[in-house]
Amino acid sequence: MKEPIFTGAAVAIITPMNEDGSVNYEEFERFVDWQLENGTDAIVICGTTGESSTLDVDEHLECIKWCIDYVNGRCKVIAGTGSNSTKSAIEMSKEACEYGADALLLVTPYYNKTSQRGLIAHYTAIHDATDKPLILYNVPSRTGVNILPETAAEIAKLERVNGIKEASGNLDQIAKLHELCGDELNIWSGNDDQIFDIMERGGYGVISVLSNVCPQETHDIVAKYLDGDIEGSKAMMEKYQKLAKVLFCDVNPIPVKEAVNLIGYNAGHCRLPLIDMTDENKALMKETLEEYGLIK
Repeated sequence: MKEPIFTGAAVAIITPMNEDGSVNYEEFERFVDWQLENGTDAIVICGTTGESSTLDVDEHLECIKWCIDYVNGRCKVIAGTGSNSTKSAIEMSKEACEYGADALLLVTPYYNKTSQRGLIAHYTAIHDATDKPLILYNVPSRTGVNILPETAAEIAKLERVNGIKEASGNLDQIAKLHELCGDELNIWSGNDDQIFDIMERGGYGVISVLSNVCPQETHDIVAKYLDGDIEGSKAMMEKYQKLAKVLFCDVNPIPVKEAVNLIGYNAGHCRLPLIDMTDENKALMKETLEEYGLIK
């Protein structure tokens, strides 16, 4: 059995930015503190929601090191170090390990669309070059490649492959994944609207966009389930289903940065090629946050 690197809700944290596009570390501190004061169980730094694809390598590594140092053991810090280049992923992963990351989140290689055999080779190479737990990240809608359950089961044979962030949206596939891997591959939801459904299929929680605006509530959805309050967890999931969906009314992380700005933090804008939402979607976001009592 592989003990999960965390249980509960890990925030796929935004990267606050100044008007000139540089990382706003002063606001980052304030936002991290708020997350930790409100139930967040772990922080995923420099994932998709953190705009890893438009951070250059030096910025990417600087953000990881800053987060590990600032959190200073208050929760687990999981570094997003995936790449479509195995060599680049290894280089960033080794740096993150030296900085003291608790684990690495590794998205499937995107754009070049490797085969299932290629996925096994890719993750094996990263595993063999590093010394921290690895979390696979399966999000075929963004990467163009899907980790099949049989492939995940093969990769899970590697000692430090701890789990998978599952954002395929395919609940049958996730059930098959749990059937094949059992306790040898921990599963976390990568879709906020499927937290309850994935826990019903053996999941240990979520790596969450929703946590950026509702850290305590997202934590509680998972905590209730793990404590045996299945109906309470389901009711909370149903309550926050609308907000979870509105946070994806445009390409992530455009809506969540808008939401974080509206609730009182200076998240700034996304970097190009991501642009601000339409006025219609901005109005929808504001109306939804008001409905949930997150802004007055």
